[in-house]
Amino acid sequence: MGFTLPSSSDDGPRQQARILMDRKQSIEAEIAEQMSILTANGCDMSTPLVDGEGFPRADIDLWAVRTARVRIIELRNDFNATINAIAKALEGVFDPNLVPPHGSNAEAEDLKPFARVDGVSPNSPASQAGLQREDLIIKFGHLTSKSITSSMQPVAELVAANENSHVIIRVLRSGQTVYLTLIPKRGWGGRGLIGCHIVPYSS
Repeated sequence: MGFTLPSSSDDGPRQQARILMDRKQSIEAEIAEQMSILTANGCDMSTPLVDGEGFPRADIDLWAVRTARVRIIELRNDFNATINAIAKALEGVFDPNLVPPHGSNAEAEDLKPFARVDGVSPNSPASQAGLQREDLIIKFGHLTSKSITSSMQPVAELVAANENSHVIIRVLRSGQTVYLTLIPKRGWGGRGLIGCHIVPYSS
């Protein structure tokens, strides 16, 4: 993911993050391998496999293409799950204090949505991080509902202070908690450092 893990006396979270990053690279390599099968047959994930009359095409290896497509879908699901796991692991690496002791319910009390993603610009840092419209933010770096009143100014200040650094975000999406890694940066082709419109939210 293009960064160096900080040194720590407790190598557990760092080792977990390294293992997950190795898995991410392995998944990416296999996706590329399966995509090459499609390319060799002049196909992509949506190319029709029947001709104009509805018969199976004879100019491509149908079995290979279908098998590759199924595998790519599986790998993409694995990739998304691995990215979420990496973000969760990095939360403990970059700030172990953000991870509560086992069995603690202190953090659960904080995990109430305080902001909603109202829009995400294409190809922006927010888009690359995986933020989606209607995501409910329950943690943005160290910020929680206790840190925010009615203004998003603390979020803007945290983003500005972490340009080109990793910010771990937790969002609630369709009832599930998702961990994301955001890298605020300039020069991505749009306005702001993240390309995302965030508004206050109260449940």
